[in-house]
Amino acid sequence: MKTIGGLGLFCAGAFLACSAADAPLRRDGAGGGTSSTGKGGGSGVGVISSGNGGSAGSVGVGTNPGTNFGTQVTCNGNAHTTVTGTVYDPAGRVPLYNAVVYIPSRQLDPIADGATCGKCDGTASGGPVAAALTDSAGNFVLTDTPVGSNIPLVIQIGKWRRQTTIPNIASCTETKLTDRELTRLPRNQDEGHLPQMAVTTGHSDAVECLLRKIGVDDKEVTVDSGAARVHMYVGCDAGNGFGANKFSAALGAGSFAPAASLWGDMAKLSKYDILLFSCEGSQCADQKKPYLANIKAYADQGGKLFLDHLHFYWLNHNVDAWQSSADYPGAGGDLPSPFTVKVDSSFPKGMAFADWLVNVSASMTRGTVSILGAQFSVRATMAPVTQQWIYTDMNPLDSSGKAVEYMTMNTPVELAASNPANQCGRVVLTDLHVSSASGESSHAETPFPGGCKAGDLTPQEKALEFMFFDLSSCVQPESMKPEPPVIVK
Repeated sequence: MKTIGGLGLFCAGAFLACSAADAPLRRDGAGGGTSSTGKGGGSGVGVISSGNGGSAGSVGVGTNPGTNFGTQVTCNGNAHTTVTGTVYDPAGRVPLYNAVVYIPSRQLDPIADGATCGKCDGTASGGPVAAALTDSAGNFVLTDTPVGSNIPLVIQIGKWRRQTTIPNIASCTETKLTDRELTRLPRNQDEGHLPQMAVTTGHSDAVECLLRKIGVDDKEVTVDSGAARVHMYVGCDAGNGFGANKFSAALGAGSFAPAASLWGDMAKLSKYDILLFSCEGSQCADQKKPYLANIKAYADQGGKLFLDHLHFYWLNHNVDAWQSSADYPGAGGDLPSPFTVKVDSSFPKGMAFADWLVNVSASMTRGTVSILGAQFSVRATMAPVTQQWIYTDMNPLDSSGKAVEYMTMNTPVELAASNPANQCGRVVLTDLHVSSASGESSHAETPFPGGCKAGDLTPQEKALEFMFFDLSSCVQPESMKPEPPVIVK
């Protein structure tokens, strides 16, 4: 069975636990053509048929008004029916690697919220009849697609999912999708499904501004009791002040709950798909120490953690298995700025990352990227538990010369050597401040989003965007190359 790259799917409200309605369509018939019929979900019935010599059978009608699942056609000679395009982030600016693109044969199942085991297992809701992954330029090619008008197209990375409609697919030729509005991820719940996320602010960085730049609508950002997809919490006082702790008047002026109210409540933690912790300028050990076990438990059950700089405290002060996940010298100071680091291309996603940075103009020389505000708190990763993504062997702050600026680990880490296929949570640690290059800020005296700036992403913001969407994806060992979902025959 192939695995899904960048896909976390839910059937009947449980992660990758599909109902009988998602079983492969039964294909019968003889002679010149074959046909298959299956429930379209709810009121519709999806019918897929094919004939020889380019002839078409009947078109199936789906449950969405004006949308059908198309007709499969057998082309003459070497011809194929293909759909090509590029997937973009919600803002429609930056092409995305490892997005799943497919045409379903029936209605999609809903996606459940919360930390749940997110392994890549090759299945996809809706029974794909054509599927692909985007490459390091964000491009995809769907081959042997159905033909017809108003054909559904699904774009997905983990729990980011949007279904749009292809106006028309002509038989036995290429249909090029050039409208970015058709092939980007959703900005809000009106357009599709977004993960349920929690952000803790910090005085030393402004990770919350990155979400705005990649295109998440402000209406999807609220206090922890709101119905939006991003809940804001204020981190600890680092001695130099709090991060942003309330919304602007235009966004309701609500105050953020303290981060400790999130860290200390396992039931609340478990409701989130992704946690993003922005650097506070201090490790805030006294405020975090009581909750170390909660953060590990969250990750172990399938949660996704995005840790910014001094939040490495959650790693190097946790249980032995987390403490030994890397060589942590502690808060070792600032690297020169700007500073050129290397991209580790020794594993499949690392190779794609190096290419992607060039393709999005974040790197002028493949295999390197120039960054600002780089810190030194990780000397080296420890295989097979952690994987470095960008690093240097020219660190002037340490006799080893080594420093790791981005790293990932899958959880539970205790399975890294013995059973990596059963790891289903994920952690990203970035050892640089995203706001160092953008000039954005997160301060108590400036209600959100007053500290954020408009404009294009900086090179290191683009690199962080790559890491964020990789974190959003389904989980698989780093040694494996992502694969698209299995196609229903």
